[in-house]
Parts: sequence; structure tokens; C-alpha cells
Amino acid sequence: MGLFQKFKEGLLKTHQKLAHEIKRIVTASPRLTASGLEELEVALIAADLGGAMTAQIVAAVKQAYETQGRDGQDVFSIACAEVERSLGSVKSDLRREPGGLTVVSMVGVNGTGKTTTAAKLARLVQSRGQTVLLAACDTFRAAAVEQLKLWGERLKVPVIAGAHGADPASVAHDAVAAALARKIDYLFIDTAGRMHTKHNLMLELQKVHRVMQKKLPGAPHETLLVLDATTGMNALVQAREFHKAVPLTGLVITKLDGTSKGGMVVAIQRELGLPVKFIGLGEKADDLQPFDPQQFARALFKEEG
Repeated sequence: MGLFQKFKEGLLKTHQKLAHEIKRIVTASPRLTASGLEELEVALIAADLGGAMTAQIVAAVKQAYETQGRDGQDVFSIACAEVERSLGSVKSDLRREPGGLTVVSMVGVNGTGKTTTAAKLARLVQSRGQTVLLAACDTFRAAAVEQLKLWGERLKVPVIAGAHGADPASVAHDAVAAALARKIDYLFIDTAGRMHTKHNLMLELQKVHRVMQKKLPGAPHETLLVLDATTGMNALVQAREFHKAVPLTGLVITKLDGTSKGGMVVAIQRELGLPVKFIGLGEKADDLQPFDPQQFARALFKEEG
């Protein structure tokens, strides 16, 4: 399956909802009226594209209709071009520390898919011929450690874990030490899910990062916030709070195939200026894809590949 087809299938729910609404609006009247523009605005906001992106698309559509008339214009193409322009040339690849260990910390609230995402990224790194280690720093949930160990067995990737209830910072320290000793290319730290509103848990996350930094200056080199697309714009609040607690380097958006609010990717990237590095388009290991702004915009608005 080609990359565009993967994006299109993963964003099918969002695309279908947007396409249905836009077609209804543009066919309702021979010209685009003020009420038509308002309806377009409502449809875009309903897909969680956010206020700023919605205003940009509506303004571009209005200008196109005023200058060129309806015949030469296609709302889908205009919207696609504006989203692509807004996202720009996002650098979606994982950072790589030259000639040494690269530590990637996976953070987020409960249930976003951090553990699975860490494993899928480990698989991606493996496919490039690089070595990888996983660290089970969610020591509060025994199931999380077991889940990561299961992934480790499946991928033949070593997993560093502590006893249930162990200090997460201590496990992170041991994982960095093991990765350095074994001359590993990538270490993925699976941290515990924590609500962004719980101050003590955010302080604990900061401690985990401080301990790694002491063991390896510069670590973690990537801090990726894993967000569940089905939460829509609530994910923006999470992103803001996590970014205050630990400087984020990028976002991973999971479960895009299960929502009609896929526009939240655009809204969050635009507001926070953080690159969306990967998106989850399904359950399989290769359904985690590096983010491609052009393919994403086309999958949202274009009828065909």
C-alpha cells in the first residue's frame, strides 16, 4: 500500500465528514453567500481544525470566489493548499545524536498509546539497521511493564525494567547506563501516563529527565508527547501543560483512524509550533507513519490520490 493510501484510509472518517459538509455547502447556492461561508466555518471547526486555520481557509475561499468566481474554484483544493502551507516542511524524522546514544522520552496522559508507540518506533529504528533498547519506566502499572516486555520479545529488543513500584528515575538511570555500555543507537523511555493537571506527577517526570541528563548530558534528546486524536481539541490543553513541564521536541498523534476530528493535528501544530513527527493510522506495527504535511492535507481534502 502506498503512503498516500495509508494516510487516506487512516483519515477516512475525518475526510468523509468534511467532504459531505463542503459538497452540501457549495452545491446549495450558485454563489458562495455569507451564510455559506459561515457554514463552511462551522464544518471546519467541527473537524477540529482550530480557529486560526479555519479563518485562514475561509478567507482564502472568499478571496478566490470574489476574484475568480465559482467556475474556476474548488474549495477542496483551496483548503488543501492552505493546510499544507500552514504545516510547512515539518521535520518528521527522529533526531539522531551523531556517533552516540540518542535517548527518546515518551510522555503523555493515560491511554494515549505510549507503550505501543515506543515499541513501534523501536521497530522503525530496527528496520534502519540501528540498535535499540526499551526502558519500562511506568513502574506503577504492572501491566505496562508486561506489555513492553511482550513487545521486546516480539521485536527481539532488550527491555530494562525495575520491580513494581520502583523509582522511575532509577530505572531510567539504569537504562541509560545499559544503553551506553552496550553502545546502543536509540533508547526509548516509556514513562507512566500522568494527568497534566497533577502537579506532583509532573514534578516526578521532571526528576526522571534530570536523572537522565546527569548520566548523559543532553538526554533526553527527544521528548515526544503522545496524543490521542479521538480527544480532539482537549489534546491541545494537554500539549500546553506538558510543554510547560518538560520541553517537548515533537508530537505523536495516535488513533487518527478512529475519529472524525483529524483536523486537531493542524490546530495543535499551528498553535504550539511543535512538529508532528509521527501519526498512528491503525493498529498494525507499520501503521505508525512519519508525518508528511502534503500527504496529510491531500488525505483530508482530496477526493482522489
